[in-house]
Amino acid sequence: MSDFLDDFRTMSVFGATPGGGVERQAASAADGENRAWFTSWLEANGFAVRVDAIGNIFGLIERIPGAPYVVVGSHLDSQPLAGRFDGAYGVLAGAHAVRAAAAVPGGAFNLAVVDWFNEEGSRFKPSMMGSAVFTGMLPLETALATADPSGVTVASALDAIDGRGDAAPIDVVAYLEIHVEQGRDLEDTGSTIGLVSTTWTAHKLEVVVTGEQSHTGAARMADRRDALYGAAELIVAVRRLVDGFEPELLHTAVSEMYLDPNSPVAIAREVRMLVDIRSPERGVLETAVERLRAEMAVIEGRARVDIEVRGLVEWSSGPFLEEGIVIAAAEAERLGYSHRRSATVAGHDATNMKEVVPTVMLFVPSVDGISHNEREFTSDADMLAGLEVLTAVLSRVAAGDLDATRDSGRSE
Repeated sequence: MSDFLDDFRTMSVFGATPGGGVERQAASAADGENRAWFTSWLEANGFAVRVDAIGNIFGLIERIPGAPYVVVGSHLDSQPLAGRFDGAYGVLAGAHAVRAAAAVPGGAFNLAVVDWFNEEGSRFKPSMMGSAVFTGMLPLETALATADPSGVTVASALDAIDGRGDAAPIDVVAYLEIHVEQGRDLEDTGSTIGLVSTTWTAHKLEVVVTGEQSHTGAARMADRRDALYGAAELIVAVRRLVDGFEPELLHTAVSEMYLDPNSPVAIAREVRMLVDIRSPERGVLETAVERLRAEMAVIEGRARVDIEVRGLVEWSSGPFLEEGIVIAAAEAERLGYSHRRSATVAGHDATNMKEVVPTVMLFVPSVDGISHNEREFTSDADMLAGLEVLTAVLSRVAAGDLDATRDSGRSE
């Protein structure tokens, strides 16, 4: 498996940052270079490459003409100044696993690896865009018309890197994804493989705070309607939401903010911000949002501003396929790797895919739980262990074992 590590190090050159990470935001030049390298790798290793209208890259190995595909994948795009493991590890591990599984005689299904476009959502919102379009959760036209903060649309950005195709959707029978954990549970428990059993529910609220532009010196304090002051109060309120719940039952952040006119001598007339609220329990999340909306009304009066929620993106908590967890646990056990059930707080393309096809998701440890940071790190040994388990699980799913396990469970 040393060729995997060599390939991973080669991939990590694209968009490399001085701090040891990468910056490959969706449809950027660095993302385009990495996608081109990955496409060349697929073609050199016997895959047929297909790109669809939203820029998802599929590498196909057809073993049984007309049969559906077991798909493995993740994403190649990154956050700004991000780690080199998030997403990219899963795509490359998926490609190597497909290549290895395809060499095993027999099998009930065809095999494919996918790089989902714009999973991160840092340049274009929402996140998990490519898989959302593929699964029918987001209209293609809406996604292509989405603009980044500079006004560049997804369609234009993809065209600039020759990233749009016209491939028809493939018939998918199951989906597998492996990812760095982005948390510290595996490391804290000395476990090598995480068997993802459920996801947290997330609400992402696009909030606009509106005040009135005026002079920072001349305007009387009593007359001011400072949108940034209102936004600052709201940021504190978002952080303090967690104090009303049990520890780690609610995660909150204000993750993005823009203000106008952003001048050194003008009071802000408008602030646009993204509020991110997550919980493993829907009831907790809904209560937190209700409390935040009540606090917004208080802030409006105190800061003399208007606060409006103009958009909401949600993904719901829910279980992954139990039969897939059973197979993954058995293969990790057979190969001698410690394992434990895990929940994913972060969103992944598997979150979308599990709504439409049987889905298996695996984690490998992240050192100190660091993610979306240049210091993100997963050891070579853990990456190779994850690849070994992923290949074993893929081989069983491709052989039809997942269906057999489900049938066995129904017959009991």
